[in-house]
Amino acid sequence: MKSKDHKKKMIAPIVITIVFLLYLIGYGAALAVAAEWNPIMILVAIPLVALGIGMVYTLKSRIGEIRSGEEDDLDNY
Repeated sequence: MKSKDHKKKMIAPIVITIVFLLYLIGYGAALAVAAEWNPIMILVAIPLVALGIGMVYTLKSRIGEIRSGEEDDLDNY
């Protein structure tokens, strides 16, 4: 039964991460098309890539918290 509860708690972080990554990819693609590949695009792409990596890292740590049974602080209120 706990496994099913864990899976329910993992749905929201996974969906939010996927939507956020799709947004970043779309934003980056739109910028690349609009700028016609300027060297300055590298300076714009670095923060976007960093945000994507950070989001995936946060998802991984959140899934680890859920699997270990660590309670979310917001559930206490």
